[in-house]
Amino acid sequence: MTGGEVARIPPGRLRELGPVNWVIAKLAARQVRAPEMHLFTTLGSRQALFWTWAVYSGRLMRGRLPTIDAELIILRVGHLRSCEYELQHHRGMGRKAGLDAQAQAAIFAWPDAPDGEGPRRVLSARQQTLLNATDELVNDRTISDETWRQLATHLDRPRLIEFCLLATQYDGLAATITALRIPLDNPGDHR
Repeated sequence: MTGGEVARIPPGRLRELGPVNWVIAKLAARQVRAPEMHLFTTLGSRQALFWTWAVYSGRLMRGRLPTIDAELIILRVGHLRSCEYELQHHRGMGRKAGLDAQAQAAIFAWPDAPDGEGPRRVLSARQQTLLNATDELVNDRTISDETWRQLATHLDRPRLIEFCLLATQYDGLAATITALRIPLDNPGDHR
């Protein structure tokens, strides 16, 4: 969300969230060291649907794909969709998973460097393939046969399915965050 925009759905409080979602939102905010986790206080207003989404989203983040792969995909989707909310949360998670500042810079610059320079020097062949596939899936809504063949050399059948679900989940989430104008939890934090 850019400065000056007002959230289209105000964050819910105890009355709108219900006691369970209110506690979940408070715990999530504490986890990310923010006064409020606006994603949860906004989506949480849709009580039972929020629970289903949270379980699904959490399962994708902790699925069969290695955490470093999942965070690379999420960071790329956030970058492609200019979703600072996703980026704000996943930069730190990416670092914890092993994507240091240089790797993250390469993810955001991808593919704008010739072989042997910049992103292609920092990222493994697997990571480059994941980025190509993410770009195609998000931008074209499909994956070319050539990119799919490359992706299949790195991921088995369950992980190929999970890749598609993870990338499109975060693409849809970025669209929801943008459409609802969900405010950043830590507005001054762009690490």
